Amino acid sequence: MPYVITCVCLGNICRSPMAEAVLRQRFVAAGLGDDVVVDSAGTGAWHVGNDADPRTLATLAAAGYDLSHAARKFEPEWLERSQLILAMDRENHSALLALAERHDVPADHVRLMRSFDPAAAPDAEVPDPYYGGRDGFTDVLHMIESAADGVVAHVRAELTA
Repeated sequence: MPYVITCVCLGNICRSPMAEAVLRQRFVAAGLGDDVVVDSAGTGAWHVGNDADPRTLATLAAAGYDLSHAARKFEPEWLERSQLILAMDRENHSALLALAERHDVPADHVRLMRSFDPAAAPDAEVPDPYYGGRDGFTDVLHMIESAADGVVAHVRAELTA
């Protein structure tokens, strides 16, 4: 069984698909591409079925990342199939923790993405760039990239434990 990571933001068109693309590439580069599945979802259903935001896709492409995407809403049963759920902000983190508690899933399966960035505060968020300009998407990409190696190290340690 592969190790499953689900990246979660609000609408699944900006931050979580960006995290999905970055982490997929990092796990392949780390030689763990066959052992780890990375997907993404949103806590809201507004964009279900839609592609990622065009600014997300442009930012990823400019940085050399590939993404094929259709937005999805996070479903409670995914709590049990995901070994790690990465929330992009505290609001989604709180919602996912409450859902995990109702379904008897350990709280440590739900983490903030930036908690894996050694230079960020433990409760640092990946802000939603949706209502801003292109620079916000670039900033979000850098935040996700800064946390990605920590996620890979964490998963590698879990796989070898």
